[in-house]
Amino acid sequence: MSFDTDVLIAGSGAAGLTLAIDLARRGVSFRLIEQNAQPFNGSRGKGIQPRTLEIFEDLGFIDRMAAAGGPYPLLCQYRPDGSYKVQLLTEAEVLPTPAEPYAAPLMLPQFATEAVMRERLAELGHYPCFSTRLVGFEQDSHGVTARIEQETGEHVIRARFLVGTDGGRSFVRHALAIDFPGETLGVRAIVADVRLEGLDRLNWHRFQLGLPETQVMICPLAGTDLFQVQAPVALEGEIDLSPAGLTEFIQNRTNRGDIIVRSVPWSSVYTMNARLADRYQVGRVFIAGDAAHVHPPTGGQGLNTSVQDAYNLGWKLAAVLAGAPETLLDSYEAERRPIASNMLRLSTRLLGEAKQGTMRRDREARQLDLGYRGSSLSMPGPAGSKVQAGDRAPDAPCRGQAGQRTRLFTVFQGPHWTLLGYETRERPSPIAGVRIVTIGATHELVDDNGHIAEAYGIEPGQWVLVRPDGYIAGIFSSDGLEAGLSRYLAHAPPS
Repeated sequence: MSFDTDVLIAGSGAAGLTLAIDLARRGVSFRLIEQNAQPFNGSRGKGIQPRTLEIFEDLGFIDRMAAAGGPYPLLCQYRPDGSYKVQLLTEAEVLPTPAEPYAAPLMLPQFATEAVMRERLAELGHYPCFSTRLVGFEQDSHGVTARIEQETGEHVIRARFLVGTDGGRSFVRHALAIDFPGETLGVRAIVADVRLEGLDRLNWHRFQLGLPETQVMICPLAGTDLFQVQAPVALEGEIDLSPAGLTEFIQNRTNRGDIIVRSVPWSSVYTMNARLADRYQVGRVFIAGDAAHVHPPTGGQGLNTSVQDAYNLGWKLAAVLAGAPETLLDSYEAERRPIASNMLRLSTRLLGEAKQGTMRRDREARQLDLGYRGSSLSMPGPAGSKVQAGDRAPDAPCRGQAGQRTRLFTVFQGPHWTLLGYETRERPSPIAGVRIVTIGATHELVDDNGHIAEAYGIEPGQWVLVRPDGYIAGIFSSDGLEAGLSRYLAHAPPS
């Protein structure tokens, strides 16, 4: 039976682009289609959390992303009497550590984030296909037959798998008849990218002169000359989003006549929902990103959760296409759906706090503690370790035996698994798709400042197996290592 491609991806937002980049670097054939004629041009998801920055490092474009954006500004909150208070957006100043190289979120408007991702995808030889709409599909035990509509007419694509990353109104989710329960949160809001005068670009300006429903937030967008305007509005009625209309709107909510909107490149009015799909997979078809979960924007969680969905799914699809048991794909929903459920609770809680004038974001929002301890892919390890199977594998600066400084994240970078041996006496036989690295005074990596020992808390003779997505699969002792690895990798072999 012939196939046109291995994976058809419907939707070229952040989730679709992440999956495409990951598949491209693994040599998996795919097609990335997008029903719109051109890329999304709004700022909507403007915060890149530290865990997502780690993913972007692995995918090869973190420095380009950081150069395009910048740090979050201070929050300036204006009181009704005209006075104001300037404070950090986070609960305290956060600084990088050896184990966590990215401490604070990066601000980059969504259109710029996706532009960097498309550039990385082009470097890998692939491009989204715009003006291409998925209009139907059927699946069987071997693959998916999809119908797509282009200007030239309707065409058929035969793929082994289909992934819907096609947003909150997902065609794929509807076609699969997956329920999308949740609630409408009773909040309608505007978000607009504007050029204006009258405010500095040093602060995120928040005005609330009366009830929470009358607030307006105006944030300078790093890397651009734009500001993002956010504000709740009445549940019904038309909103004038022209420059003159937004100028009047802002002046009414700030009592300031010096803030003047000059242009509005993009704007939207939306009603906030918190919804989670009942399933992430039906047969050979998957959903990811906003197709699987929608939420209020508070806390900057949505784009990040979407990227991490795709990052979790990509290596598993590649492994199955290379011969791994298809049951490996069951772990995608099992691992990612609970993460989204918790994210919805966090975003909804932060929405309630924002209504009361609190916008502080704690460690939970940075997503560094998310993990999969209960996953079928996490092997229980020795008691007392600082990290356990299912945890994010920490970074750690160290030295290569040849003399150059390096980091564990540099060792992890790429589509492979990594097996770290700490002060071990013997080295296991090579395993295809697994990079074996030993640590010690006479080994490949020298932990001369003790950062690896501090981050992992492992004992001499122990081995740590790290998944392609940077999570710990298991911790093994030297005794029986090869047998334990063989049993584990039989269920989740490297692609």
